[in-house]
Amino acid sequence: MSIAPLTGRRALVTGGSRGIGAEIVRRLAAEGAAVAFTYAASKTDADNLVAEVTATGAKAVAIQADAADPTQSAAAVDQAVAELGGLDIVVNNAAAAHLAPVEEFPADIFNRLVAINIGGTYWTTRSAIKHLAAGSRIINIGSVNADRIPGPGVSVYGMTKGAVSSFSRGLARELGPRGITVNNVQPGPVNTEMNPDEGEFADSLKLVTTLGRYGHTREVAALVSFLAGPESGYITGAHLNVDGGFTV
Repeated sequence: MSIAPLTGRRALVTGGSRGIGAEIVRRLAAEGAAVAFTYAASKTDADNLVAEVTATGAKAVAIQADAADPTQSAAAVDQAVAELGGLDIVVNNAAAAHLAPVEEFPADIFNRLVAINIGGTYWTTRSAIKHLAAGSRIINIGSVNADRIPGPGVSVYGMTKGAVSSFSRGLARELGPRGITVNNVQPGPVNTEMNPDEGEFADSLKLVTTLGRYGHTREVAALVSFLAGPESGYITGAHLNVDGGFTV
């Protein structure tokens, strides 16, 4: 019987209780990893996901932490290391979105988007680095909006994801000599509770993709799983779009 490719590996997924994050947790666990994940407020979703994963015989741990808070982000890393016995894979998935023209963008929401999308990625990574050995993986979940803005109102969100893109490149340079890879996965329109694939907004985005449809969370999770695995060791500093041709 073949051994799952992530057997013995320990992963932390931020924002892992719902949507893309939850599917990443499921996929990494299915591939053999022990997985800790953070959630901000959705305790019921987090508990349900833990029950679902552990029912398969895998290990899953839910950690409540607000990605916008540097102290909570650092504590979540420490708790993950304690619960799992170490850390090999970090997936920075926690994110927030709000669409509005720049001149109408509320200051408090702007500050929170920056704190979560940029700050959360930075503080989690900074806290995790000391625990990572050669062969470890950092995978950031960015957005195709770092590269293409399909219409008005996306400027601020796109700016935060552009920062994730730049951070991923720089971090790949910093950590490459230590044998740690850093990659940036950029989803396009993906069907989630927060971004359903039905309705006027969804129809407008489908027209921009070459495949004419929304993506599935499992399609993003599959790429993350590959980047976390043993066959991706020569891929670092890459920006990989899962977007149905949105950026073509």
